Amino acid sequence: MIGKWQALVIDCADPDKLATFYEQLLGMIRLQQDDGWVSIGDAPDRPAIAFQQVANYEPPQWPGQEHPQQMHVDVKVRDLDIAEELVLQLGAESMDAGTGTFRVYVDPQGHPFCLVRW
Repeated sequence: MIGKWQALVIDCADPDKLATFYEQLLGMIRLQQDDGWVSIGDAPDRPAIAFQQVANYEPPQWPGQEHPQQMHVDVKVRDLDIAEELVLQLGAESMDAGTGTFRVYVDPQGHPFCLVRW
C-alpha cells in the first residue's frame, strides 16, 4: 500500500450548498470549511467528501458526454420510493433512469448519483 484514501473531491460552483445537500443525504458532518472548499465525513479521521469551487463550472450532462459525469456516488437505501421522495425534497432531480434495484438522479449542481436498493 502506498497511501490511504483521504477524500473524494467534487468540483462545483457552490461548495457550501452542495456540501449541505450531501450532509443531509448521507448523514455526515462538516469537517472543514475554507474559502471555496468544504469537506464532510462521518468522523475527522475517516475519508471525506470534499467540494471545491471552480470558476466557470460546467455541470455534467448525463447521459450525454459533451460534459461527461465527473464522478457519481452510489447511495445504499432500504426503500427506493421513500429515498426518492427525500432526495427530491433536498433538491435532487430524477433522471427517470434505472432499474428495479437502482435509480439515477442529479444533485443540485448537476452531478449524477444513484440510489441503490440493498
